[in-house]
Amino acid sequence: MFEGVTLDVVNGWARGDMSATSVLARKWRPRSFAQLAGQEHVVQALSNALMQNRLHHAYLFTGTRGVGKTTIARIFAKSLNCESGVTAEPCGVCSACKEIDSGRFVDLIELDAASNTQVDNMRELLESALYAPTSGRFKVYIIDEVHMLSKSAFNAMLKTLEEPPAHVKFILATTDPQKIPVTVLSRCLQFNLKQMPPALIVSHLQYVLGQENIPFENGALNLVARAAQGSMRDALSLMDQAIAYSSGKVDEALVRTMLGAIDQGYLFDLMQTLRAGDGAGLLRIADDMALRTIAFDAALQEMATLLHRIALAQTIPQAIPDDEPERVRLMELAQQFTPEEIQLNYQIAIHGRNEIELAPDEYAGFTMTLLRMLAFAPQAAGASTSVQPAAPHSVPPAAAARAVAEPTPVKAAVATAPAKATAAPAMAVGADLDWNTLLAQLNLSGMALQLAKNSLLASFSEGRVQLHLPPQHKHLQSNKVAQEKLQAALSEYFARPVRLEVELSASNEAATPAVVEQQDKQNRQQQAEDAIRQDAFVRDAQAMLGAQLIEGSISPV
Repeated sequence: MFEGVTLDVVNGWARGDMSATSVLARKWRPRSFAQLAGQEHVVQALSNALMQNRLHHAYLFTGTRGVGKTTIARIFAKSLNCESGVTAEPCGVCSACKEIDSGRFVDLIELDAASNTQVDNMRELLESALYAPTSGRFKVYIIDEVHMLSKSAFNAMLKTLEEPPAHVKFILATTDPQKIPVTVLSRCLQFNLKQMPPALIVSHLQYVLGQENIPFENGALNLVARAAQGSMRDALSLMDQAIAYSSGKVDEALVRTMLGAIDQGYLFDLMQTLRAGDGAGLLRIADDMALRTIAFDAALQEMATLLHRIALAQTIPQAIPDDEPERVRLMELAQQFTPEEIQLNYQIAIHGRNEIELAPDEYAGFTMTLLRMLAFAPQAAGASTSVQPAAPHSVPPAAAARAVAEPTPVKAAVATAPAKATAAPAMAVGADLDWNTLLAQLNLSGMALQLAKNSLLASFSEGRVQLHLPPQHKHLQSNKVAQEKLQAALSEYFARPVRLEVELSASNEAATPAVVEQQDKQNRQQQAEDAIRQDAFVRDAQAMLGAQLIEGSISPV
């Protein structure tokens, strides 16, 4: 198709063996619409416009770096000036096509707005637009990073955009369309280019390396695809770097070191340690990462990616491929964490990554993010008590992974009632049911948990549970979502449909689980304060050194 160039097409991307020393991003740059992938919506619109000869005078391509903005612009320029006529399929062999491919076409003017921001540069360009094309059908102006132009330069451009010469086409490209004046935007046909999905990037890299006769490991390609963040150009540039770094073989371990990416094994260890509430274990893993010089910023990014995959496994299990190497471990974590925990930890990881530059150092920023996840974990609510958690066999695995810690009496009741925890109890009329004990075994969180904690069990019979809610919490009665979640949790516990009824009542409101929990907390706080004040060492320090106790600094352990 090209003189001295062998052209293949794979997954919509072209291969041109122009030079053995050419970088991959140039060697594999698409040269026709048929060779583009991932931007079908743009290709179809431009192709239809070319075939129907319904051409606009100005186009704006937006999108992140490396998604094909200037590549599409050059292909469009070939389509407009191909010697075979205006076409969606330029021949690629005429002088116009070859000169555009090589960057020598006199009627294709490319301007980098980042380095030509002033009004004088724009006026000079627009003055040349008044003259007819030298050899082509149209004069095509490609202005990259157009948002970098000054306000006066935009104003100068606006007059030409309002009354453009018939032989001129403007193609503007930007990564930040919000900075372009609306007066300019309104005079352009705008197309937003999408980021490349990782699967497409991996598939293309596999073909490229196969054609280049370079051995590779699929794990390395997955790392590069994720690091490219939707940019095929960045992926190919990273692959060039990986080839040089690994001396010709694209090895996963070396690519991971090159990118500073965290080993997935560490991620799963972090999640398991977080699930266990082991703060010391989290710090040990972070210390080991520091010894291996793993970038903590990249670690938080990878952790957010893992949390996203766990969320997918929880809500859409079929989204995790059967051949996914870590599928089993993903599904295990999906069972061990509630969706609310995963969503919260995802937000903490994202914010932690954004704030890591503000931390004293990256280690502090990373470990503080982990400690924040630990602090907001449900089991942290009871972490300060001296009561040990129930043995694993005494509570169903799903409930044990998600139950919110309750006051000491409730924990003790759960630990001594394995029969109720391992099998759905009978729901007979008049049966004795401890509401506090039951709550410790229900899968509840958020407003549903607050509704349950602030209610009293009035009565229950076959298929019906009636709760009394103090009037000051009437807003919980109107929360239908909370009631539905509580009803679903009760139905799951009793292994049969349960109808929930919530009525407002001020009777015995002092005995609700929430009040009992608060009273227990206050009692433990008072006991801790009394113990400190009566401690011999503390009293000696006060008498001999004039030491003072700081109110509010004492907490139970």
